[in-house]
Parts: sequence; C-alpha cells; structure tokens
Amino acid sequence: MMRLFAAVLSVVAALSALPAQALVSIDVTQGEARALPIAIPTFASADPAIGQQIAQVVEADLASSGLFRPVDRAAYISPTMGTTEVPRFGDWRAIGAEALVTGQVTQEGGNNLRVEFRLWDPLQEQQLVGQQFTTTAENWRRVAHIVADAVYERLTGETGYFDTRIAFVAESGPKNRRVKRLAIMDQDGANLKYLTDGKALVLTPRFSPAGQSVTYMGYEGAQPQVFLLNVETGKRELLGNFNNMSFAPRFSPDGRRVIMSLQEGSNSNLFEMDLGSRSMRRLTQSAAIDTAPSYSPDGSQIVFESDRGGTQQLYVMAAGGGTPTRISFGEGRYSTPVWSPRGDLIAFTKQSGGGFSIGVMAPDGSGERLLTSGFHNEGPTWAPNGRVLAFFRESGGAQGGANIYTIDITGRNERRLPIQTFASDPAWSPTRQ
Repeated sequence: MMRLFAAVLSVVAALSALPAQALVSIDVTQGEARALPIAIPTFASADPAIGQQIAQVVEADLASSGLFRPVDRAAYISPTMGTTEVPRFGDWRAIGAEALVTGQVTQEGGNNLRVEFRLWDPLQEQQLVGQQFTTTAENWRRVAHIVADAVYERLTGETGYFDTRIAFVAESGPKNRRVKRLAIMDQDGANLKYLTDGKALVLTPRFSPAGQSVTYMGYEGAQPQVFLLNVETGKRELLGNFNNMSFAPRFSPDGRRVIMSLQEGSNSNLFEMDLGSRSMRRLTQSAAIDTAPSYSPDGSQIVFESDRGGTQQLYVMAAGGGTPTRISFGEGRYSTPVWSPRGDLIAFTKQSGGGFSIGVMAPDGSGERLLTSGFHNEGPTWAPNGRVLAFFRESGGAQGGANIYTIDITGRNERRLPIQTFASDPAWSPTRQ
C-alpha cells in the first residue's frame, strides 16, 4: 500500500482565519450550473515533465466534475508557477480565472517526491488553502488526484471523489463468446489492472467499506459462488459453498457482513453472512425473486428488487428482516437499487417503453427523477460523496459492447470513461486512506 503523508504548509497558518466559503454552488434541482473558470499552470519542478503531468491530471479531474472550466493554457502569461512566489493576480484576472492552483514538485532522497500546492482566489487576492504531500515517484498520479480533491472540497464545500477507484467486469473477444475478467482502475480510467485471468465468468463486483477488498460472483463450477478478493494482495477466498445459485453480494457499511441472494427452486431470497463466524441469517421468506440488496449508509435498512407484486419493483425493509414496503410505483420495471452514501437517495435501473434509464428517488419513493436513458443502461454505483453516479451502457450491433459512463445527480455532465476494453458492472470504491 502506498505510503502517503500530508501536512499543511506552515505559511497557511497565518491565513487560517479566512472564511471557508464555497465559491461553487451545487444545486441538485437545477439542470444547468455555471462552471467556475480555473487556471492550473504547470507545477514548478527540476523535471518539467512531472510538473506538467501532475497539473494536467488535476485539471482533468476538476473539469470532469462539470463544476470547473479550465482556462485555455494558451492564454497563460505565466505557464509555470511554483509555491514560493505570490501570483500577479491581475494577470490571472485578465484571462478570466476566478481560481488559481500553483504547485511545486521536489525530488527528495531516493525515489521520493514532495508535491506542494496552493489554491488562490485572484479576485480577492487571497490564498485559500495550501498543502504538501510526500510519496514515492511512481505514485505521482495519485497525489494529483488528492490535490484535485483538496481543491474541489475547498471550492464546493463537498467531499472530493477523485482519489478513488472503480472495480468492473472487463469484456473482450467476440460478442457471442465474451471473456469476462475482474478489473480495477482509477476513477478516470487510468492504471487499469486485471484481477482475474478470464478462465471463469465473473459478475457484480462490490467494494468493502475499507476499499481493499471486493466481493463478487464467479462461475467456477456447476453453480456460481460468492468470493472475497483482496485487491492489494490478490488473496482470494470462497465465502461459502451453497447448494444453489448465489448472486448479487454486497458488504454491510461496517464491513462485517455480506448480504446476498440465494436461489431456492424457482425463487430466491435474501441472506446475510457474518464474515467472522460465516454463519448465515435468512432475511426474506417469499415465493418471489428477491435480489440485488443494498444497505442504507447507517446499516439500519435494506433496499432490494422483487417481483412479489407481479413485476420487478423496489422494496425497503429493516436490515434484520420484517415486512418490506414497496417504494417504486412508476410505469415499467425497476432493478439494481443502490443506496447513496449520503442516505438521501436510492439509484436504480428502470426499464420502460423499450428503453433503460438510470434514475434516483428518495428512500420513501418520492421525487423520482430519470437522469439518463438509452438502449441499455444498467448498474448504477455511487461515488463516495453521493454526487456522481457511474453506470454501464450496452451498444447494439455485432461489434457492440458495454462501456462505463458517469453522470451527476442533476442529470447533466454525462461522460464516457476512456477504458481500453468493453466494461460493465462498475463498483465505485470509497475514498482511499
């Protein structure tokens, strides 16, 4: 695991009394938002390439949120800026920059880098935040994500989500004989790494709350089974041998339990496994298909899909079981529900009128909003700040396949992630520690 140390720069102490007012306003009810113009010149460094690379990743992260508009670098009067100088604020106001990030990269003994940055308000001519990070040179990209998170948090008042990863199912080969491997990447599509060899079909990866392990379903025998895989060490274990099909596993918020669906004849019910004792507890008892469970952030409730009412709909019940309450009542079928980390929304897939949509609703079923629709959208997963969703979209045709997209909860800023392979079943990690 990467060793990463952060310390506030000593020069920031004198500015700590500045009000931490957000410069970017986020309103989830609005379809449009003004993006804040921001300038991020190349970080000063003895190696200009690394300074440029870090600045470019910070810029790309912030631009990807849709809340920031990078100023054209061709307009910069000072294309490189370190942290030892106070900016000439008029130069940056002249090109429309309302926020400015400057940085310094210093090589330290061995293979270490010290990366410093400062965030400035050119209009008020004030420094807003400054930090430094020390890590190994190969982890420069992660440091850039951490810098982007710090800038995002200071300017929006929201938690950043750039220092995260996405686990997914990588798909390759002819459409009728797809090889599916478990894979992981940074949230921007970089640093792709395969976790399984493709000899067995894998589906539905889900991160643990600590972000170091994923649980997933794998077909390695007559029946699919649920596995637990440490993404750092590669160590894998089978969670249990079940007589029938097991699928749709997901961790509890405290990471001590895994909830899943087990087939029982023509129906399936929800069960919860204690990871310490490996004991199982039944949560539903019905003649229907109950599946795709997801805990609320406090672990007190579960949302799941079921056809107990005749069609696929969403239900909420107490985490320990009990009588479920139906929360979806729109036209069509609802599936793959997942509770927001903030607790305020449940995301879902909706099939209606021959198309598939990704939507959100309140936990009581009110306020349903469809964010995006298409030929085949499915499998929403939340960024850890609860402001952005990832999902996959299947394209038609003989050469078609699945790709992962992100969209914010206003339904704007939809983006396709640049991945080297077809990709489905995304699972967003928590913010890394």
